Amino acid sequence: MIDRDRFPIDPWRLVETSYSEEDTGVTETLFALGNGYVGMRGNHPEGRRAYEHGTFINGLHETWSIRHAEQAYGFAEVGQTIVNAPDAKVMRVYIDDEPLSLDVADVREYRRELDMREGVLRRHILWCTPSGKQVEIDFERLISFEEKHLAVMKLTVTVLNSDAPVAINCQLINRQDGEDVYGGTPNAPRRAGFDPRKAERIAAERTLLPQEYWQDGIRSTLSYQVNASGMTVAVVADHFIETDNEHELRTLIEPDIAKNVFRVQAKAGVPTTVTKIVAYHSSRGVPARELVDRCRRTLDRAATEGVAHIYERQRSWMDAFWERSDVVIGGHDDLQQATRWCLFQLAQAAARADGQGVPAKGVTGSGYSGHYFWDTEIYVLPFLAYTSPLWGRNALRMRTLMLPAARRRAFQLNEAGALFPWRTINGEEASAYYAAGTAQYHINADVTYALAKYVRATGDVDFLHREGVDIAVETARLWATLGFWREGDERATFHIHGVTGPDEYTTVVNDNLFTNVMARFNLRFAARTVREMQDDDPDAYRLMVDRLGLDPAEAEGWDMAAEAMHIPFSEALGIHPQDSLFLEREVWDLEHTPVEQRPLLLHFHPLVIYRFQVLKQADVVLALFLQGNHFTPEEKLADFQYYDPLTTGDSTLSAVVQSILAAEVGYQDLALDYFAQSIFVDLADLHHNASDGVHVASAGGVWTALVSGFGGMRDHFGELSFDPRLPASWPSLSYSLRWHDAKLGIVITADAFRLRADDAGPVTFSVRGEQYTVEAGGELVIPLSDQGPVLAGKPTLKQFEDVRREDGTLLSASVPTVTTSLPPVTEAIPVVVGGAPGSADDAGYGVDS
Repeated sequence: MIDRDRFPIDPWRLVETSYSEEDTGVTETLFALGNGYVGMRGNHPEGRRAYEHGTFINGLHETWSIRHAEQAYGFAEVGQTIVNAPDAKVMRVYIDDEPLSLDVADVREYRRELDMREGVLRRHILWCTPSGKQVEIDFERLISFEEKHLAVMKLTVTVLNSDAPVAINCQLINRQDGEDVYGGTPNAPRRAGFDPRKAERIAAERTLLPQEYWQDGIRSTLSYQVNASGMTVAVVADHFIETDNEHELRTLIEPDIAKNVFRVQAKAGVPTTVTKIVAYHSSRGVPARELVDRCRRTLDRAATEGVAHIYERQRSWMDAFWERSDVVIGGHDDLQQATRWCLFQLAQAAARADGQGVPAKGVTGSGYSGHYFWDTEIYVLPFLAYTSPLWGRNALRMRTLMLPAARRRAFQLNEAGALFPWRTINGEEASAYYAAGTAQYHINADVTYALAKYVRATGDVDFLHREGVDIAVETARLWATLGFWREGDERATFHIHGVTGPDEYTTVVNDNLFTNVMARFNLRFAARTVREMQDDDPDAYRLMVDRLGLDPAEAEGWDMAAEAMHIPFSEALGIHPQDSLFLEREVWDLEHTPVEQRPLLLHFHPLVIYRFQVLKQADVVLALFLQGNHFTPEEKLADFQYYDPLTTGDSTLSAVVQSILAAEVGYQDLALDYFAQSIFVDLADLHHNASDGVHVASAGGVWTALVSGFGGMRDHFGELSFDPRLPASWPSLSYSLRWHDAKLGIVITADAFRLRADDAGPVTFSVRGEQYTVEAGGELVIPLSDQGPVLAGKPTLKQFEDVRREDGTLLSASVPTVTTSLPPVTEAIPVVVGGAPGSADDAGYGVDS
């Protein structure tokens, strides 16, 4: 899966021992640095050929009018794409005026490492020049977590065996509007054809319009206004040199490039160190000149503080992060390395987002155009809420700030309340394909679920009553008008039609189970919240009623709709159908789908996919996890066994959920397989698109798979419970949680569950139904007789043999093929579970619908 000679196992570092151009895009992602506000891809400081020279600022974007081939009312109108901020990473080295270029250089030693304990990227090179000079080059890059606008780069050059002229060329470059002479041309061609996961190309001649730029001694400044969005950005850099060698400085400043070139007469063995300290500031409307002033103040503070102290503060910050966030897998350094890499990515994506969203790729790449999705709420926010609650609250505040735009969007779609955009940067819907975008109304419930998760974990009712309640109320209002009542023989039921669930291979359906289950939660949570506010916080309640125009009767209506919510169930199959018509479709035979036809979305028209029972990602199974207290163990097992063979995993969001449910219902080996797919999705480039940036939601899901899957943690009804599923090959699993004011330390072994409350208490929790209370500073050790049920193998299509739908028809499995004629069908077509299409044992293979 991973070349361990090139990327050796190290529990605290991601190490690369040799340079390769074959996977430049992937390694640029793997070695990226960021803090949630600004991110720099892992480009080498020479700044030459790369997959993508990327420096990204969270929320810095361009807009344009979406041109639909066929326009209709309510379609998204304004596209948004993240902008490549001015590049400050370039620090080029010349020896005898010969440039270091890794693609052709004679490199005798090479080591690059991302130190996740210190939050620093390092690289060591020993270069033998064409004239035989041995040159040692050491480079470091740091993006500060404490000072979110600040980055530090340090380059040390030592000519070991000779005197030589050395030049170190430090640059700021506007790469968004054009590359410099060395270009950023990808050294491997990008995959041809359509791929919706990549960023759109901006068509305008210029995106960044030059504003103030100047050079003052060792300080260089570039600033811009984004053409259509009107946003502004500034970058200012200071340059310092430390050496006993003779040297001089030459500078150049132009609108799109700044150069600070240190010319050094190097003596053999005498090092030269150049330190570059950079500040970035951006705004939605502040003039660029003010941003330049902010950058100057940031750099002045850094100069006063000193680089050494910046490094010390970074290490202290990282120590605190790992103390509250680390998850330790006993006896498996390979999994430990990958786990810490994923957790480090969550810090890089969310720590200093500070009220911005958490983009799907964080600030490590331009994939998905820098948009925010539901990923944050379902996959990332649980980690934030339970380890760094302030980051979780900041992420939720992004949604409260989007409420005005969400209200406008709901009104545009003829609904009350608010409808959050499926993908966005500025709060407006940016999804041009409504079937797999706007129709995913479940995002409303996802946001409210995340709000409830945060409040449960932290006890922060102040935030709920002051801001969060607006989300709960406005989303509940939308469900109340989107759904409708239908009278039945026994009772009236509430239905939601014309929606898409998490599975984007099945769109615009009626009564999607995930949507209905999550909407039910949303309605109940909103009703309970307003009643509790009325009783417990009357002042906040009155302010909320005035602010939102709430009619006290609304909460009663929400409860009625929730109680009557239609939850699809098939008596014939004993499962929950994904939607009202899902079981009427033919079954896609994934077991016999050629690997070259995956992922399906890149090889089949959506209409072909929509005709089949086939899933891009977990849908019903995700509902079983998020709302597991509303399903019996038997229902979970039956649903998992039915949907698992139908799930492609074409989305990186799927494997983590499948791992959690597999562990819960007893498929322990399968749970580990899915976990491996999740934890190595980027490190091993399993989906062949890691070059576009880190899959941040998958990284968040890794934490959830460890803590809630193998660790067995749940918080249904606001009650903390555990039912561990420790893999047989793991000696132990340990992790920390914040539960209200208490820091909890959990250690799971094959025969015991240990919980320690470090700094507050008492804390009440349950283990497999038995309730316990631990006092502050106390520890409980609870014996475990086993690690839950164990089922061999995995669910397969064989389960569909002789299975009939409600109407008595047999299920059949097939792979869509191009046909010139259709054979006459005179009898029911059975499921085929052996042999590939076209093979000798394929006689009678099901015809696709």
